[in-house]
Amino acid sequence: MSSAESSIELRTFLLSLASNAMLQLGAIPDPETNESTINLPLARQSIDILSMLRDKTTGNLTDEEEELFENLLYDLRLRYIEKTSEAGD
Repeated sequence: MSSAESSIELRTFLLSLASNAMLQLGAIPDPETNESTINLPLARQSIDILSMLRDKTTGNLTDEEEELFENLLYDLRLRYIEKTSEAGD
């Protein structure tokens, strides 16, 4: 398998995890029900999994993969903070 193929697979996997987190944050509707629901504990778990993967793959990523990780984690963490603030109000 070429490195381009493995990069595509990693990118797809990361986007899948991020999509799950977005679903759990209520940012996108469930494709089966077309309803948005919020599950903050599951969203936190998905973000933590992405963060763990980021830590474990440090030094083994392309610049593009590094940037994808950083952007996904930044966006998801920001959305999580917003949702937890809303829940606390």
